[in-house]
Amino acid sequence: MGSSTSLSVKNSEEKFKFIVRGTYATNSDYKTGNDERVTLSRFNETDFKTGFRFQTEKLKTTVRYNYNQSKIGIPEEIGEQTTSKRIELPYQKIDNHILSFDNRLFLENSSLDITLSYLFNDRNEFEENFTNPALRLRLSTFGYNIKYNLPEFKDFETIIGVQGIHQTNKNLGKELLIPNATKNDFGIMTTTHYHIDDFGFQGGIRFDTRTITTEEVGIIGEQEYIAAFDKSFSSFNAALGAKFTIIKQILIRINIASGFRAPNLAELVSNGIHEGTNRYEIGNSNLTSEQNFQTDVALEYNSDHIELFANGFYNYINNYIFIEPTIEIIEENLVYRYTQNDAYLYGGEFGFHFHPHPLDWVHINSNFEIVTGKLTNDNYLPLQPANSLSNTIKIEINDFGILKKSFFSTTYKNTFNQNNISEFETSTQGYNLLNMAIGTQITLNNFKAIVGIQATNLTDEVYISHLSRLKIEGIENIGRSINFSLLLQL
Repeated sequence: MGSSTSLSVKNSEEKFKFIVRGTYATNSDYKTGNDERVTLSRFNETDFKTGFRFQTEKLKTTVRYNYNQSKIGIPEEIGEQTTSKRIELPYQKIDNHILSFDNRLFLENSSLDITLSYLFNDRNEFEENFTNPALRLRLSTFGYNIKYNLPEFKDFETIIGVQGIHQTNKNLGKELLIPNATKNDFGIMTTTHYHIDDFGFQGGIRFDTRTITTEEVGIIGEQEYIAAFDKSFSSFNAALGAKFTIIKQILIRINIASGFRAPNLAELVSNGIHEGTNRYEIGNSNLTSEQNFQTDVALEYNSDHIELFANGFYNYINNYIFIEPTIEIIEENLVYRYTQNDAYLYGGEFGFHFHPHPLDWVHINSNFEIVTGKLTNDNYLPLQPANSLSNTIKIEINDFGILKKSFFSTTYKNTFNQNNISEFETSTQGYNLLNMAIGTQITLNNFKAIVGIQATNLTDEVYISHLSRLKIEGIENIGRSINFSLLLQL
């Protein structure tokens, strides 16, 4: 029982371009396959975007601005059954302002890219009344990204660059999940690409550093106390990859890389109820950086009638950071703690695309995804996605009188049982979803109308995704959903 309406106007000339777009969306509580509405899953959203570009032979400058306000209900249990779209307590109101300034300077045989950005995020959580937020976080982020594309040298294309952010987080509400903090990230990198005939090579190195400083909160010895934190993290990393064709129709990609991820603020110092997940989250100030080593191998076969692919990966991570459930209860919420341990993940994606000639308008796709994550003691990692198999048949008719680009598709997705779980995690029953879509484009002179109908979970399957944040409350995912769309272009 929702709707979304957008209006956009754009203009494009040789040197000047602009676009402005406004969107308003509103939705009632969604209904599960049990024909129950999940109370306070309703939300509404207002979005405004605009952009301006000036371009010459030597310079391309783009300025973008986006304002978004979302009011999102916080589901806690199945309660009042209503299709009302009015926001009720508890809920979150989130305001985002995003401004970016993107420039490309074309030099004689090279180019320079400079991107500057600013994000202001104001998150308010209302629990007892509509005027005084219980939790309020203001996050300001300034970012920069500078890349110099060097002149080509003997089939080598090389880039050097720096990027980083300066971020401040401030609390204004009476409740607190993470303390006031300042974060600075800085990275410097170079990458090069070499391509000749049926062989391509790419390599790169990078250095990153992160500094996080927080303020002390509360009284020592009390549950809400958070100690002050001041620490830096840094790492060197490298990547090496190759792409080559062994015979005309078979392509192989191989990539070996190291990676680095410093712990974020929530992982380090959170201490409180995260209403969006209905759990009490506790950070770990002793966390160190993750360091990983990953190998990816991809094999592709392409012919006139069929495409086959097999993509596999193995990722070993030193000091892998993850959140896991415990048996503790604080303020009637299950406690989740951030921890880390050496771990490894492996899996892949395998499938085919069949489009028989002369039936070019028929497409058959099948895709299987699998991932397994374990600690080095052979225990499974928590919150890992279940394996899935997706099969799609799509029919396309590009020209049928005034109807253009018409299509019909049906997808049957099987999500398997997830029994590979951590110590205090519960298993999840598999489920099957049937989705369909149909659409066409009506063209008359300079007028264009694109009409579509999309249906998900047509059989009204009752299920809970293993990664659902409402699983802990036993609340099912959305049931049958049918969406109608109409796009008019003048």
